[in-house]
Amino acid sequence: MTSDTIHLTVDLGERSYPIIIGSGLLSDAALLQQHIGDGQVLVVSNETIAPIYLDALLKNTGAKDTIILPDGEQYKQMGTIETIFDSLMEKRHNRSTTLVALGGGVVGDMTGFAAASYQRGVKFVQIPTTLLAQVDSSVGGKTGINHPRGKNMIGAFHQPVAVIIDTQTLSTLPPREFQAGLAEVIKYGLICDADFFVWLENNIEKLMNRDGEALRYAIARSCENKAKVVAADEREGGIRAILNLGHTFGHAIETATQYKVWLHGEAVGFGMLMALDLSYRLGLLPITDVQRGEKLIKAAGLPITPPAGLPDVDGIIELMGMDKKVLNGQLRLVLMRAIGDAFIADDVDIKILKQTLTDYLGRSLNSALNSVLSPSA
Repeated sequence: MTSDTIHLTVDLGERSYPIIIGSGLLSDAALLQQHIGDGQVLVVSNETIAPIYLDALLKNTGAKDTIILPDGEQYKQMGTIETIFDSLMEKRHNRSTTLVALGGGVVGDMTGFAAASYQRGVKFVQIPTTLLAQVDSSVGGKTGINHPRGKNMIGAFHQPVAVIIDTQTLSTLPPREFQAGLAEVIKYGLICDADFFVWLENNIEKLMNRDGEALRYAIARSCENKAKVVAADEREGGIRAILNLGHTFGHAIETATQYKVWLHGEAVGFGMLMALDLSYRLGLLPITDVQRGEKLIKAAGLPITPPAGLPDVDGIIELMGMDKKVLNGQLRLVLMRAIGDAFIADDVDIKILKQTLTDYLGRSLNSALNSVLSPSA
């Protein structure tokens, strides 16, 4: 580790764990061995990440057992999880084993779910290699898989014992994946950290150019925000739901397109546009905040027009109704009163929701560009 390494803690009492953020951590044998241990270890990665980073991890931990999964959200399903269980049992792993997730959010979610389920729970360590996983999915203990009828509908809360974020892994991340991760970074500014949102407005160009200092700061600030919310509400009984800004909209789009068209962060970014617009239409959010949000999302290179082939508005609403945040049949959405002030609403006027969906699902590129300056009323 270097003097630039950042140490954070997710405060959950006896189950608290560290988040370590720095450059070159995959080469730090002492750090890796400290958190992974010297017992049985199964490293789970995918066919994209393994050729780049797996050898270094094995060399610096002494781990021998690995399983390489196919890459893509469409593989985040029960059949893939069963291959992890098969590997654990074939190699006779017991309750003292540690699973290590080396990859993005899909690898982390599935490894965590396997760890939560195998022999009723074993340890796991997150080593996220995408920006989205580093700032969001690796922290907080949400694990799971998708179902054809809904995203992340099967899973468990199971906290890692450590999150190790090597920022050097972002150097090999394709631009589209990097931009998708920025959606979750922007989310923290929108929901609970207005000062961070201003910082993002002033530094988005540095982030797009992958400036090391700016990236380290954005990752740390995002993880700090996530850790605070998780510590206050680990199992999403209340305030943690604000972390889902844009997600109910985005998950519906992902499900409608069978997880094959947009990356998760792209769907979330477009979902946040709709959440901003809906908040404005309901008289909750000033139009200037809608404009600032849309301008920043566009500057991050995220989609501002919908993908082709979506169902009609009623079809999207039906898919939104499958979301985990639905309670007693009531659709609950994360909305905003101001930048940095999000809340959970369970009494949204369906007619106004349909207006937002109609406008955004029918967007053309020209109308979207114009709306950055003048959102629809």
